[in-house]
Amino acid sequence: MTPATILLASHGTAGARAAEEAALALCAPGGTIRHLEVVPDFWKGMRGDDWLNNAITQHRFGEYLESQLQREIAEHAESLGREAADRGLAYESISVLGKPAECLLAAVEGADCDLVVVGSPRPRGIPGYRSRLKMETVVRALRVSLLVVPYPGR
Repeated sequence: MTPATILLASHGTAGARAAEEAALALCAPGGTIRHLEVVPDFWKGMRGDDWLNNAITQHRFGEYLESQLQREIAEHAESLGREAADRGLAYESISVLGKPAECLLAAVEGADCDLVVVGSPRPRGIPGYRSRLKMETVVRALRVSLLVVPYPGR
């Protein structure tokens, strides 16, 4: 199976980076990588209410967080887009705010893709926030092949 269009769910962590490498390697020459980056909905409305003591400061902090997230997403998309171009692949970036499983399923529904590629959950003991992709939800609803790439070194 050499998929012409891959929907890649990735957010730049080590496990997601392994999924990126697999998607780039598997995609057919001249194919397309559709890169989905989901910002988990817990970020929505993040204002630092618990430690910032006035509305103006909370608002400014919220704007700072949003701009930081946008910058990180843009940098990640630019880097992955260059890697895809270097391999002769088309690249599309999609970023959304919401629940990872629901956003992935919506992206698949709106896209013509041959394969969905995701990284596996981060193993216990490795630090970082776990914005869990509810795999059972995805597997039950998905009507396209799914590749879950193992966490690197495991």
